[in-house]
Amino acid sequence: MNPLVSTTGLSACAPAVAPLLVLAVGNPSRGDDALGPMLVERLRATDIERDGEVELMTDFQLQVEHALDLDGRRAVLFVDAALPGAGGAEGLPEAGGGARIETAEADDRVPPASHALRPQAVLHVARRVCAAVPPAWLLAIEGVSFELGDGLSDVAERRLDEATRLALAWLRAQQARTGEADACTS
Repeated sequence: MNPLVSTTGLSACAPAVAPLLVLAVGNPSRGDDALGPMLVERLRATDIERDGEVELMTDFQLQVEHALDLDGRRAVLFVDAALPGAGGAEGLPEAGGGARIETAEADDRVPPASHALRPQAVLHVARRVCAAVPPAWLLAIEGVSFELGDGLSDVAERRLDEATRLALAWLRAQQARTGEADACTS
């Protein structure tokens, strides 16, 4: 048996990943499309990554390769700007400020051949290539201006405040679940 391969099939040399991942997408040069990366900046300012439980990641758009970033996670929060009027799932509470969190499920009807994917397609790819796919949520923050060269709109700035509160609440809830699981196993 190869001593560098664990019984789980993962390399013993591979670094451990943070159990919680916040994966935000958006283009900082396109106005309110910067909402995802700006939310990660705000979370980073809280020092949320300090204990190694949370990893914050940004990119311009979701790609097939992001499926590999889900491997070994306990939960994932995708963050992206939403177009005005893009409704959330029926019956889910909105944050009143144009930001909402809803569950994201793998969807095999979404073709994963594109270079820009929805979270559901990334989850579908992950289901095909990873041992286990973590539960996932999408934090959608409604923007109003997406023109090249625009800064963040005043409306989006207010929505970013609410989205930051939602993301921190989601992270606290996920960390609390970890504590409950740890208490059951010790």
